[in-house]
Amino acid sequence: MTAGGKSEGSEAAEELEADKIRLVMALRRQGIRDGRVLSAIERVPREAFVTGSFVEQAYDDHALPIECGQTISQPYVVAYMTEKLEVGERMKVLEVGTGSGYQAAVLAQLCRRVYTIERYRTLLNDAVKRFEILGFHNITAQVGDGGKGWPEQAPFDRIIVTAAAPEIPLELANQLKVGGIMVVPVDVDGEQGGQMGGQKLVRLTRHEDGANVEELLPVRFVPLVEGVARES
Repeated sequence: MTAGGKSEGSEAAEELEADKIRLVMALRRQGIRDGRVLSAIERVPREAFVTGSFVEQAYDDHALPIECGQTISQPYVVAYMTEKLEVGERMKVLEVGTGSGYQAAVLAQLCRRVYTIERYRTLLNDAVKRFEILGFHNITAQVGDGGKGWPEQAPFDRIIVTAAAPEIPLELANQLKVGGIMVVPVDVDGEQGGQMGGQKLVRLTRHEDGANVEELLPVRFVPLVEGVARES
């Protein structure tokens, strides 16, 4: 117990809650206007998706490292991508790149069902445990090659990709419903990993006779890699 009668655990929880409120206010100042997205960010405990000393930084607005050399995305990027996805409550959403599970948890607050694919079994297993503990029952996850999507569950209303592709992944775009939206980071000028030209976030909207592509903002994501990862 501390001198004021509070346990260290309760003080830490209060500090995290205050950090969360500050983050949500900062996201609003940065231009995130969708109240449903901000509410979803507020309801999902980001500290549950990071480990060790990084828990104290859970609500700092930057990416953090997770297992398998991957990252949990910057909260602003999560909020921005989610807002641009325009998710409705009856929609079915595909996420490519489960990672820690944080983005899927945010989406689960907004739609009917999230299908999420991860190439690292370790990451997927940890994410599924978090979903179970936190009571996110509308998320279905599997290990697989994210670039191939989830054809057995297609078509999807929305697709979000959390790794950078060399170009717009047409195999994923073809799994969208007509009128569906995909948000995906793409390497500028097709440079894998974006070493020369960086990466840009794009939004693709599928139509009966093709698709409209809109460039959004520069980003930095891990590359979208083919196949399922081999882990030691």
